[in-house]
Amino acid sequence: MTVRFVRPVSRAAHAGKRLAEGGLVLFVLAILAHRFGPLSTPHLVALLLAAGALAALGVPLALRGLVQLWQVGALGGIASLKALICALPPLALVAYGLFLYQSLPRLYDVTTDPDDPPAWKMPVEAAQIWLPRSSVVSSADRDRQRLAYPALTGRRYEGALDRVYEAVIKVGKENRIHFQNTRRMAAGGAAPPAVEKALPATGAANRPVPDVIPVPLPRPSLIEPSPVPVADNGDLLLQGETRTLILGLPFDLVVRLREEEETTLVDMRVASRFGPHDLGQGAEIAEGFLRALDAELLGIAAE
Repeated sequence: MTVRFVRPVSRAAHAGKRLAEGGLVLFVLAILAHRFGPLSTPHLVALLLAAGALAALGVPLALRGLVQLWQVGALGGIASLKALICALPPLALVAYGLFLYQSLPRLYDVTTDPDDPPAWKMPVEAAQIWLPRSSVVSSADRDRQRLAYPALTGRRYEGALDRVYEAVIKVGKENRIHFQNTRRMAAGGAAPPAVEKALPATGAANRPVPDVIPVPLPRPSLIEPSPVPVADNGDLLLQGETRTLILGLPFDLVVRLREEEETTLVDMRVASRFGPHDLGQGAEIAEGFLRALDAELLGIAAE
C-alpha cells in the first residue's frame, strides 16, 4: 500500500502575498499619477501611506508562512518570498520619509538670506487639503533653518548683473527649473537701426508732387518690455518652479539678483508647495542650484 504525504498549505503566506502585491500596485500607480498625471501631492501622500500600510500588513503574514514552512513543511514559501519583495519598495519609501520628518526641522520655506529673504513676485497659493500649514514663516523658523543648514548662504560674483542673469537662466534650464517671463530685451536697450530703402534713380525726379503731403508717423518701438520686474530698490527677481526627479514633488522658488558696487549678490528662496515639511528637499534644491551657478561663473566669484 502506497503512503502519500499531503503537505499543508499556508494561508497566511498567500494572504500576505496578496496584500503586499496590492500595496506595490497602489504605490506605483500613485507615483505615476502624480508624476505624469493630475494627482495632487496631498493625495499622493495619502496613497503612499495606504500602500505602506498594506505592505506592512503583508509582512507578518509572509513571516508566518515561512515559519509554517520550517515547522510543518507547509506550502507557501515562494508566496512568502514574493510578499517580502513586493513590500520592500513602499515600506522603504514610507520609512525614509518618516525618518526625514523626525530628524529634520519642520520647515517648508528656506532661504539663503534669513534676515532679508527674497520676496515672492507672485503669491504662491495651493489647496493644502489635509496637510495644513501656517501661511507665515516666523523668526523661529528662520532660527531653526540657521541651525539645520548653516552652509546655505548667498553668492557674490565680481561680474555685471546681466552676465549673472544669463548664467542663472542657463543653470535653471539645466536643473529643470522653469522661470516665468525670461525673454530678453535687445542688447543695450536700443531698438535695431531702421533700414531705409533708397528710391530708384530712374524717374524719381520727374514724379509729380502730391497736393497733400502725408505727415510721417513715428515708427513703432521694437523694444520688448523688461521681462523681469525690478523692485524699487533695484533688485531683479526671477520666480520659477521645479519638481523632484522621481516623485515629482512641486517646489516654488525665487532668485534675487542685487548689484552692489562692482559685484552682483545672488540670493535664493525655495518653498514646498504642499505640506508643513519639505523633508530637506528645499535646501537640497537651493544648494544644488548654487553649486551649478558657481561652476557656470567659475573665475568671477568674489572673495
